[in-house]
Amino acid sequence: MATTANPPKRLPRKKKADESKVVTTIAFPALAEEHLDIPTLEQWLWDAACAIRGAADAPKFKDFILPLVFFKRLSDVFEDEFAGQVAEFGDEEVAREVIKADHEDALKNNRKPIVRFFIPHEYRWYAVRNHAADGTLGQFVTDAMREVAKLNPELLGVLDIKDYNERQSGQRTLDDDRLAALIEVISRHRLGLKNAEPDILGRAYEYLLRKFAEGQGQSAGEFYTPKEVGWLMAHLLDPKPYTTIYDPTCGSAGLLIKARLLFEEKNPEQKSKAPKLFGQEMNPVTFAMAKMNMFLHDYTDSLFAIGDTFTKPGFSAEGAGLKRFDYVVANPMWNQKNYPESFYENDQLKRFEMGSAPSSSADWAWLQHIAASLNDSGRAAVVLDTGAASRGSGSKSSDKEKTIRQAFVEADLIEAVVLLPENLFYNTASPGIVLLLNRHKNNGRKGQFLLINASAFFTKRKPKNELTEEGIAVAAEAFHKWETREKLSKIVTLEDVKEADFNLSPSLFVEINGKTKHRSLGAIVKDLASARLNREQADEALDVIFSGLPLTEKK
Repeated sequence: MATTANPPKRLPRKKKADESKVVTTIAFPALAEEHLDIPTLEQWLWDAACAIRGAADAPKFKDFILPLVFFKRLSDVFEDEFAGQVAEFGDEEVAREVIKADHEDALKNNRKPIVRFFIPHEYRWYAVRNHAADGTLGQFVTDAMREVAKLNPELLGVLDIKDYNERQSGQRTLDDDRLAALIEVISRHRLGLKNAEPDILGRAYEYLLRKFAEGQGQSAGEFYTPKEVGWLMAHLLDPKPYTTIYDPTCGSAGLLIKARLLFEEKNPEQKSKAPKLFGQEMNPVTFAMAKMNMFLHDYTDSLFAIGDTFTKPGFSAEGAGLKRFDYVVANPMWNQKNYPESFYENDQLKRFEMGSAPSSSADWAWLQHIAASLNDSGRAAVVLDTGAASRGSGSKSSDKEKTIRQAFVEADLIEAVVLLPENLFYNTASPGIVLLLNRHKNNGRKGQFLLINASAFFTKRKPKNELTEEGIAVAAEAFHKWETREKLSKIVTLEDVKEADFNLSPSLFVEINGKTKHRSLGAIVKDLASARLNREQADEALDVIFSGLPLTEKK
C-alpha cells in the first residue's frame, strides 16, 4: 500500500537550561493545501524579519533571513516532488533511493535530475525546525545549508555563504533562541509548488528587499533599485522573444527580473521564448541574493558571474572580446572613484576608446562598457546621476565627461534621456536619469534625441518618494511614439544639442511648471557677450564725458 509524504507535525523544541532568556513563540500550522497571495506572503516574510529584534533592527539581519526563506522554499518544493515520486513508486523508501540514485547520475552525466534540488532527509526543513535550541542550532543550520550546496553545485556561493554560528567579540551574532524564533515564524506557511507560484514568491522576496533597503539607508543602493524605476526601464526597452538581457552591476537582479516579467505579462503564451538573463555582481553576499532571486522566480536558465566587471568581466573570452547582448539594464554606483585614468588607457578589451573617464566619476566609463556589450542592434537603459548629462557643458575648460558625452552624441548612440523625480533612491535624495542607448536607430530617429522630463510624476512616501504608474506609462508612451509633448518631452536635433554645448539635461529643454522659459546655452552666451560689449562701450562714453568736467578738487 502506498504511503504519502505529508509534512510531519512539529515536535516541541528542546530548550537550553536557562529558560529566562528564551524567546517564546507560538507554533502555527503550515497547511499543505493553502495558497498564498502577495499580501499574505509580504506580511509573513516581514514578520519573520522582525522576529529577531523588531522592525528597526531587521535590516541588519537580512543576511540571516534571506537564505532561510530560500532554504524553506527548496525544502518544501523537494517535499512536493518527493510526494510525486512516492505516488509513482508506491513506497517512500523506494522513492528516496530512486531520487538519490538519479541525482548522483545527473551530476556525473551533466544532465537535469528528476527533482530541482536534492535535499537529504536529515537536512530537510522539518529537521531544522525541530532541532534543539541548545547552543548547537546555529551550527546545524550552517551544516545543513553547506551540505545541500555541495550536493547541488548550482547553490554553491548562494546557500553556503552565511555562518549561523558566527561570533562578534566572543558573542553569537544571532543566538539560538532568536534563531529558533525566526525559524518558527518562517514555518507558519508552506512554500511548495502549489502554495506559491514563482512570480508571486519572487515579488514577495522583492518586497522584503525593499523593506531592508528602507532600513539601511545609503548602503541599500548597493543591492536595490526602486521597483518603479525598474518597471520604467523594462517598459522603455520592451524586450522581444529569444533575446538576451545583461546587467553588469546586477545587485539583487531586480532590473533583470522586471524586464523578463514584463515580457511574460505581455506574452503569457510565449514564456518558453522569454529573454535569457545574464548578470555580474562584485559583492559575494549580494551575488547570492541575486541567485536566490532567480531561483525563486524559477529563472534557472540565467547565468551569473561574480567579480569586478571592469577588471574581470565575467562574460568575455580571451581573443573573442566581450559577449554582446540584445539589451543591457544597469544602475551602476554613481560617481564611482575606484579607477584611475591609467586603467582606462590600458584596457585590453579596448572598451574606453571614446575617452578616459575622470578618476572622480566612472559614469561615462560604465556607459562605454555597456555600449561595448551591445550587439549591432542592441539597446540599453542605464540609471545615472543627473550630472552625467550635463557636467562640463558651458565651461571653457576641457572636461573629460563632456568629451565622452560629445563622442556618444556625435556617434548617434544616445536615443533618449528621462529625468526622474527627486528622492527616489536609497543612497541619495538627488534625482537620477535613465539614459537610453541604441546602436541602430531607425531612419526616423537618426540624428535626433528625445528628452523626457518625468520629474513631476511622484507620490510622497516615507522614507522615499515613489515614481507613479502614470509617470511610467506616459514616459514609455512618449518614447515609443517618439513625440514632443508639452511639459513632458521634446525631440531635439544634433544641432540643438551642439548649441547647448552637449548638455542633455531634460530640464534644460522641457519646462514643467510653466513659470520659466529656458533658453539654450548658446543664446545665453551670445547675450552675455553682447551685454559685456554694451557695458564696455558705455564705460568708454562715460570716460569721455567725465574727462570734460572740472571734477578736480580745489584746495
